[in-house]
Amino acid sequence: MSEEPNHPSLRTKGRLMSASEIERTLVRLAHQIVEKSNGSEDLALIGIKRRGVPLAERLAKLIAGIEKRPVDTGTLDIQFYRDDLSTAGIRPVVTPGAIGFDVAGRDVVLCDDVLYTGRTIRAALDALFDHGRPRRVQLAVLIDRGHRELPIEATYVGKQVPTSSREIIEVKFHEVDNDEQVLLVERTD
Repeated sequence: MSEEPNHPSLRTKGRLMSASEIERTLVRLAHQIVEKSNGSEDLALIGIKRRGVPLAERLAKLIAGIEKRPVDTGTLDIQFYRDDLSTAGIRPVVTPGAIGFDVAGRDVVLCDDVLYTGRTIRAALDALFDHGRPRRVQLAVLIDRGHRELPIEATYVGKQVPTSSREIIEVKFHEVDNDEQVLLVERTD
């Protein structure tokens, strides 16, 4: 989940990826996924809302071009699964078919823009398993910035970006932000 700065005391430190660098990285990740999955027969990509969704859709389109067959894509909304939100006592209602296909027995690649503490991915796994039991679950992220709080590791990483706790990675996709780049910003307060 991209961290969205809505605090005025942030300054841009630099651009980590341009639109063309994002595209090249996604092509590389698509090839890695195909290679590690031995093709795309049982493959499904599921994007974690918000910016994981365009990431999954773009990767699926690239993989479909490589493999000459469509790849199922779905969306996972994890807001009620987060353990760092004050939703104590509220259990999410799982809607059958909300992902868009049956995950049971499939090779699922969860997609998210930034891997940071691992809490979003833990919540996504909880949500995913409420929909069924995939054969295998892997993780693809555009940016891995370290600072894990849980033992979660991405199988496919676009770029490793060591950051300080004051820094924030801002991923912008055309589909969500009408912009296409990855920025490193820093809190100045």
